[in-house]
Parts: sequence; C-alpha cells; structure tokens
Amino acid sequence: MDSPFLKNTTRRHFLGVGCKYVAGIGAISSLSMFMSKEAEARRPRTPLREAMFYRRLPNNQVHCELCFLNCRINDGARGRCFNKENQGGRLFLLVHGRPSAVHVEPIEKEPALHMFPGSEILCVGTAGCNFRCRFCHNWHLSQRGIEDMNRVYDLPPAALVDLAQSRRLRTISFTYNEPTSFYEYAYDTAVIAKQRGLKILWHSNGAMNPEPARELLKYTDAVTIDLKGFTEEFYRTILTARLAPVLQTLREIKAAGRWLEIVNLKIPTLNDNVEDVRRMCIWIRDNLGKSTPLHFSRFTPTYRLTQIPKTPINLLERAHRIAKDAGLDFVTIGNVPGHRYNSTFCPSCNHRVIHRTHFRVLENNLVNGRCPSCRTAIPGIWS
Repeated sequence: MDSPFLKNTTRRHFLGVGCKYVAGIGAISSLSMFMSKEAEARRPRTPLREAMFYRRLPNNQVHCELCFLNCRINDGARGRCFNKENQGGRLFLLVHGRPSAVHVEPIEKEPALHMFPGSEILCVGTAGCNFRCRFCHNWHLSQRGIEDMNRVYDLPPAALVDLAQSRRLRTISFTYNEPTSFYEYAYDTAVIAKQRGLKILWHSNGAMNPEPARELLKYTDAVTIDLKGFTEEFYRTILTARLAPVLQTLREIKAAGRWLEIVNLKIPTLNDNVEDVRRMCIWIRDNLGKSTPLHFSRFTPTYRLTQIPKTPINLLERAHRIAKDAGLDFVTIGNVPGHRYNSTFCPSCNHRVIHRTHFRVLENNLVNGRCPSCRTAIPGIWS
C-alpha cells in the first residue's frame, strides 16, 4: 500500500468508480455498433483535405507552418507527424474525417476539472503526433501512420457533430493523440460544432505555432495542455521537442480568454527536480494567473520508459505543496484514485467544492459557480 490515504477510500466509493467504468464500456461498445463494418462500407470515404498552414516552394517542395517543427517536405513525402503528405507540391491531411479512436468518456479524464463536472464528452483521436514522448500511453495511435491503424472510422466533421448530438453530449474533445497532427479535421469540426451550440475542448502538447493556435481558439471553449516538464533538456531528450513553443501557446490561450488547465506528469528522476517544479509553478502564476488549475499526474511505466517505477505518492504530494506555496489556487493530484487532492477546494476557506474519486464526481457543491460556504467565485465553465 503506497499511502495511508487509501484507508479513507470506502467500499461504496470503490464500487461507484467501478460502475462508472462499466457504464463507459457500454457507451463505447454501443458507439462501435453505431459504426459497424457494414455501415462503414456503405459510406463514401471522406476526401483528403488540403492543409491550411503551409507554403509552396520550388521543385514541388512544401513548408508546413503548423507547428514548431516547420517541416520542409519533398514531393511524395510526409511530415514528421505522419499525417501531412506532399502530393505534387500541395500538402494534404491524410486523416481528415478518419479517426481511429472515438469514445464517450467522463470529462474528468482529460482532465478538465473546471468544466461541466460529472458530464460525459465525445472524445476523438487519429493516428499521428509531432512529439516522440518515450512514455506515451497512446503510442499505438500517436507513433503510427493511418495505414498502421487496426481500425479507421469514416466520420467527416458534420457526422462527428451529428454523433455527439444524437447522444446528447454537449462537448467534443480532440484528444488521445496530438490535435495539431489532425488540425484541419479538428478545425472543421469545431466550426460546425459551434454553429450548433456545442462546446469544444482539446487536449494538446501545446507546440502549435501561434497563427494556427489563434485561429483554432476562435472556435474553442477550453484547452488542457500537457506541460510535460520545465527544462529544454527534458523536452529535447525525452520528447524530441522544445519547451519554448509550449510556453508561447499557453500565453496565446490566456490572451484569447479561453479556459485553460495544465497537466504535469511527474516522472521520477526525469522532471521531479524541486527547483524546476517551483520555477514552473511561479511561471504559471505570473504568466497565466494563480487561478489556472494545475494537475500533477502519476506516471506509470509504459512504451519506451519501462525501467522507471511508478511515481511515489509522496513525490506528488511534495509537488502539490510547492504549487500551493507558490500561490496557485487550484492544484490536484491525478492517477491516484481516492486521494484527497483528486478534489477541488475553495482557495478562500478550503471547503471541498467538488468531491471526486479519480474520474467520478461524488458531490458538486458549487452554487452558481461559487463556494457554498464563503461565496467565493470559483472560475470555470459551469453551465
């Protein structure tokens, strides 16, 4: 047993979480039935979508300007995300309307803890990613091209919005793999979804270039960003990426006035340096505001990082203390079901305003977005 807090997890709470998972499996199964192989065979395939942010170069080369990589792609080749292909000097998205993961999930799984607590959302992902994270839990999607997928659905943007509305879901989330790698699919879906009154959420590594980010944010309600570490060395060696573009995207989201939450996966020995954690928390406070939720998440060995053990719970609790001491109002601990800090507390009186166990909301005590004890306004999207 990792920590004494587990003693406080009651049998009722444990069974409740299990029931939630069973319900989720039922929703996913019925969703798969909706898109049976027979139905897919009868649908015309969604055509390729020309990319939005690229420049044509001499000799049929193209320059993709979507993310920090700024790939120069030869005729017949693809960008590093696997999804953009140069066909005769024009750049096309190969996964437009062709997701490989479509599930109904609790919104807490993103996590988006200050948005419609306890609601379910339609989560969508494709093949491809512009990062090479050695610890990726969804590597079977993110580190492959569309031709390597076991299953590909034919769901153009309008059909995806239809599916969400048919299941009375008010939020679509672009998640599982990096939305930047299927930008045009996310963008076209978001435009239609907003016209029909749905909310749009995306969970991203945050390495999108500023102009594409600003354009997508016009049709976005909330964003969850994985701030995976706080040193350029960690980003370069463990993710094959860069930190600076992520910090720029965080500023863009804040400037656009969209709801923002941040996830920091704590990996023992790699991104758990106390001073780096403190610097990150101070940067968030000073650049994004002290009310920006920060979620410290527990690492589990996977993919190409199996030699490192699970994150000790006391390490997560230490990071939580550092964040609170830095002045952040809303700090949670994730991937540790039953921990006290799964929940959200009022920053003024410390009353538990939303009681969670893992992805399940046990009590939502907010009253018109305010603490019921001291009436402090709790920022978020509540209605």
